[in-house]
Parts: sequence; structure tokens; C-alpha cells
Amino acid sequence: MNSLRSWAQQLQRICSEGGSHLRHSASVRSLQRVKALQKLTHKPTIPAPILIVATSIVLTAALGRQFYNQPRLSVGKIASDTITAPSNASILDKEATEEKRNTARNISVPMFMLDVIASDQARQTVQTQLAKGVTLRQQIGKFPYLETDTLSESTQLYLRKAEEWEWKAIETAIQDRHADPIDKLDDPLQRKAAIELMRYRNQTSFDGLSGLTNRIAEARQNYAATIALTQSPYDSTLFEVSDANWQKMQAEVMKIADRMLAQGISPGLSQSQLEIAITLNVQSATPPETKAIAVKVLLASLKPNLIKDEEQTRLSAEKAAQEVEAVRIEVRRGEVIVKDGQEISARDFMVLDHFGLSRRETSWVGLIGFGGLVGGTVTLFWILEQRYHPKGLRNRDYWLVGLMCLSTPLMIIINAPSTNLPAISFLMGTFYGSVLAITSVGLLTVMLPIGMGLSLMQWVPSAIAGLIVAVLAARVRSREELAFLGLGVGVTQGLLYLLLGAMSGVVWYSLLGRAVLEALLGLAWSIVAIGISPYLEHLFDVVTTLRLVELANPNRALLKRLAAETPGTFQHTLFVANLAEAAARELGCNVELTRTGTLYHDIGKMHDPSGFIENQMGGANKHDAIDDPWISAAIIKKHVTEGIVMARRARLPKAVQAFIPEHQGTMSIAYFHHQAQQRAKADSSIVVDEADFRYDGPAPQSRETGIVMLADAAEAALRSLKDATPEEALNMINKILAARWKDGQLDESGLTRSQMSTIAQVFVQVWQQSNHQRIVYPKGK
Repeated sequence: MNSLRSWAQQLQRICSEGGSHLRHSASVRSLQRVKALQKLTHKPTIPAPILIVATSIVLTAALGRQFYNQPRLSVGKIASDTITAPSNASILDKEATEEKRNTARNISVPMFMLDVIASDQARQTVQTQLAKGVTLRQQIGKFPYLETDTLSESTQLYLRKAEEWEWKAIETAIQDRHADPIDKLDDPLQRKAAIELMRYRNQTSFDGLSGLTNRIAEARQNYAATIALTQSPYDSTLFEVSDANWQKMQAEVMKIADRMLAQGISPGLSQSQLEIAITLNVQSATPPETKAIAVKVLLASLKPNLIKDEEQTRLSAEKAAQEVEAVRIEVRRGEVIVKDGQEISARDFMVLDHFGLSRRETSWVGLIGFGGLVGGTVTLFWILEQRYHPKGLRNRDYWLVGLMCLSTPLMIIINAPSTNLPAISFLMGTFYGSVLAITSVGLLTVMLPIGMGLSLMQWVPSAIAGLIVAVLAARVRSREELAFLGLGVGVTQGLLYLLLGAMSGVVWYSLLGRAVLEALLGLAWSIVAIGISPYLEHLFDVVTTLRLVELANPNRALLKRLAAETPGTFQHTLFVANLAEAAARELGCNVELTRTGTLYHDIGKMHDPSGFIENQMGGANKHDAIDDPWISAAIIKKHVTEGIVMARRARLPKAVQAFIPEHQGTMSIAYFHHQAQQRAKADSSIVVDEADFRYDGPAPQSRETGIVMLADAAEAALRSLKDATPEEALNMINKILAARWKDGQLDESGLTRSQMSTIAQVFVQVWQQSNHQRIVYPKGK
């Protein structure tokens, strides 16, 4: 029996030693994991002076192309000796040729086309005016209104429109049975009318004459009433036209209108010129008595129906420009190009450069000066980067920014039709924010014309469009918004090209083709930026707002698994996300990064869901069955390392992966640590290494991960509160946050002590919103 007890004690000692050895091995592995996790967040950077100098040299070499081939003999300099032409040559004068072509474009005749709508409207107006004349003629009554054997047409016409006093004088004269009316009337028309009326009286009777004068008075009354309603283009002559001539005039007026509209009426035609054209058409087509009426009707109805055909005008202008003979400078062998002491003109330089006599070489002075400018701009970029990105950019970020800047001179070297500044603005704005995007594009905009010798038309439209994008790109929250922004870039670039061309004196419609191309190029660069963005995000591990929004989609594979396999953890995650997002917004942190990082911070718990109390659903606690604090602590700690493995497999950005280890920092797993200490008290052979019961870290390295650590700690406490007051909840949260602060977990996070109270208040506000009172419904009987 004694030997058996001795054997058991020996076995217990061996097991105890083995356990200590295993725990020691666990501590070694723990140190290894710490180093691995530190690599996750360690951000090696190049020293600033080396970075600035190296970047300046590379950009100067790429952007300073103009200084590599500078002529010693240039326009305005004085020739040091007499230079003659080594051979015969016919040299194209590009500037003079282009100037002549621009002049040809400007003076080319615009091309017009018929405006069908305007033609139909003018035709309708003619018909309306003629219909108005018909109505007026019907209102005044038929003419002649008496039989012509009673009164002649001329007399009827005169009596109908005669003044009232003239008609009264005639009436008085013809009522006198004895006097001769001719003696009382002076006007020949009055006399003629009186004679015809007296003849009718003599043929009939005074009663017959009275009936006739009544009919004349009625005609006069209708005439006066209708004249009062008559408006332009008609006057009293409308009622002096016979029905036959009126019908004929209507038909001819419509034919003339159709003919003139088919020929086209120019928008620049004056009213007097239009009237002359109408009169020529009316001259031989209508009865003489209707000519004036026809001219007035057509003049009031016909309007210009020609509109400028922009495309044909542009083609005509280009054709005229291409027909201009090229300006050439003819040079004979031995001919003096420039004399000793003579100032070199533009023509002289062109000839010298053609023969290779301008003595081109690298301008070291210019290149060094340009390098200084580039160095200054790079330094400015670095200063702003330190100001707006306190943690600094990573080496891979510097590489990406440098490659994007180098792509612009590359596009120019390969003769791309437009600079890619809009694309750079899209990418820089979405990757690093508006400030660095504006800085990069602005600096390139300054350096391109100096170093590459670009003209205004070559870089200004895309540069301004790029600066607009740089301001707006960081604010977009979806690819759709980016697409609309790209459309705006295209329109802006096209309009700016058109505006610059018009300001330079070129006829605007001759620039339409190129302006449309500029608009399409601006849109194309935007499409390129949107298309290449996801690849750059993965290749350079860049976190953009768009990518974060996409990763926060609950239908992502990892989040769907988290909800299905660990429902308790998923609900915990959502509440922590609400707390952290509200605090991040209050402190001005990256809200999208905070929310997305929170959603993934506990994905490692999927390796053993039942090992975490929120997933046990009130069932048995797995750790009670294990009954080993070291194993339980390892299970708890493993959710960090497993989470990082899952995040890497899912290719999550490192900024999101950082939330997995940093939300726990180097906190102690206090419950199991306490259990281990109790066992060590009971058995002196057991050694407790605190590292076995602490998370491997690192502690939070950013305000966002620091906030999530605090939200994660506060969530369980807030959920446990049921009937507590806001003051009690705030007091509890302040204690939890103070413990984290005292433990040094937030030393490297960038959070300040004063911000702890703000965070605590926000947490309590979110808790109050989710813990609101509900109506108590009466129980059914």
C-alpha cells in the first residue's frame, strides 16, 4: 500500500512538472504571438529627409523633360557668330500655318438648316391672319351692297366709308325738290353720288329714295363697327377688294409663304430686307388691288426659319482651314540665317532648330531650379500629411502616391490625348482625403507647364476638373455617386476647353468636336479610376470609405457566418458597434472605419462558439467541465489569433484587422487568472505566469480601436442594467473606462483623459435609446 502511495505521489510530481513545462512553453508561444501581432500594426517608415530628397529627384527627372533639351540659341538671345544654312530646305512654319488656319475657320460662312417647327409656326400664322381677314369681311357684309345699276361700285364704296358730315350734305342736297344738288356740293365724289341718287329718285319716287338711303345708312353702320375692330395687318383697304380678288389673293399668299419658307429665311435678315423679298414675290402673283394687303399679311407672319447647323458649320470651317496652304520658309544653302551680334527672332530660331544649329543641351541651372521647386512641393505635401494624418502614411502609401504622380508625365510622354489628373483626383480623394488630393493635383498642375512645356489648352481643363473632384471625392459614399461625379467631370472638362478656346479668339463652334472629346476623356478617366480603385485598394491595402461601407454589408460571408454560428456574439457586436459609432462621431473620428472594424472584432469566436458565455443560451458552461483555467484562458485568447487568421483569409484591410487584437489590448483574463492563483495557493508546485492570462496585444494604436475597446468593455455592463438610472449607468461606465485608462491600455491610442467623460456620456445616451420604456398591455383573462 505504501509503495502504491509513493508511486501516486511520484506521478503527481511528474504531472506537476510537466504542467509547468507546458505552461512555460505556452508563455514562449505567447511571446511569439505578441511579436507577430506587433508586426500587424507596426508601420515602418522612411526617414522624412530621405523620403523628400528621393521623391524630389524622381519627380524632377520625370517632370523636367523640358530642361533636358534646352537650346542655347533661343528667341531673344544675341548670336555670337554668323550662322549660314548648311543645305537647301523648305521648313514648315507651324505657328504661322495654324494662325492662317484659325483665321480661315473664323471667317468661314456658317451653315444653316431649316427649322421645321419654326416653318410650321409661320405657315400657321399666315393661315390665321387670312382667316381673320375672312371674318372681318363677313362681318362688314357683302359688297356691292346694292345693285350696280342703281349705284355704281365706286359710289357705293365712297358712300359706305364717307364721313358723317359728307353723307349728311348729300342727304340734304337730294331731298331738295327744286334746287340742283350740284350747286351745293363741292367735292366731285359727293356730286357723283348725289347725281346717281337723284337719278334713282327721278326713276322711282321720294319713298323709293328713302328706302335706298336707309340701306346705305345700314351699310355705313356695319362698316364703322367693323373698322373699329380692324387691327394690323389689315386696314380699310381690306373691304375694297372684291370677293374674287380676295379668294385669288389668299391662294397666292399661301403659295408665296410656302416658297419663301422652303427657301429659308435667315435669322440675320432685317425687316426692311424681308419686306423687299416679300414685295418681289407678290409683285406678279396677286391682283394689283391686293398687293399691299398681301405684303402686310406675309410680313406680319413670316419669321426666320433657319437655324445654325453646328456640325456642318464645324466641318465647313475645318475644310476651309485644311484648304489653307501651309506656310513654309524657303532656305538656300549658304544663306545667312543670323548674323553675329543679331538678336534671334522666332523665324531665325525655327530655321536654326531645323538644321540642329540651336545647340540644344541639358539646362542644369534650369533643372536644379526646377528640382528645388519640386522639393518644395514635396515638402509641403509631407507637412500637410503630418498635419492631417498624425499617424503618418505607410511606405506602401508613399509608393502609391508616387506612382500616381509619375503616371501623369508618362501619359504626356506617350502623347495621350489628355492628362490623367481627374483620375488621380478620384483615387487620391477616396484613398487619402481631400487635403492631400488637392495638394497632389495642385502641385502637379503647377509643375506640368513648367517642366513639360504644356499649353493652357492641354492641362487647364483637366486640372480644374481634377481639383473639383479632389474636393468632392472624399465625400461620396457609393460607386453610384462616384459615377455621377465622373459625369460632372466630363461636362466640366468639355465646357472649360470650349471656354478657353473662345477666349483665345477661335470660333467656338469650330472647337465643338474637340470639346466633346475632352468631355469624353474626362468621363473616361473617371471610369478608369473607378475601375482600378478596387485593385489598388487590395494591392496597397488602402482603406476607403467605399470599401468600408461594402465590408459592413451584413451579407458579407464572415458576417453571415457570425450571425448564424455565434448569434449571441453577433448581437453583442451590433450593440458594441452602435456604442462605438456614436462615440466616434462625437469625437470626429473615422465613423465608417469604427463601425466596420467593430463588426469584425470578434469573428475569432467562431472557432469555439460555446466557449463564450453569450453563445451558451443559458445552457451548461463549457469551462466548468474543462475545469482548467489555463485551457479556458487559451480558448478565450484564441479568439484573437483565430480572428486574425480568418481576417487574412478574407483579405480584410489591415486597418480593419487591427481591431481584432487591439480591442482587447493586453488586458488580463481576470476570472481564469484568479482561478489559477487560487489553485497555486492550494498547491505550491503550481507556478502562475501572468502572461498566460493576458491578451497578447498590442494595445489600441488609434482612437478608433481605443473607442471599440471601451465600447466592448461597457457593453456587458450596460446590458446587465435593467432599472438603473442614467446617473447610475454613467457612474458604472466611468469606473470601467477609468480602469482601462489606469491599466495603460489607451496610452498609444491618441485618446485623451478629458475625452473619457465624453465617451461615457455617449455610451449612456445610446443605452437609454435602446433601453426605452414600453407600454404595459393589460393581461388577457
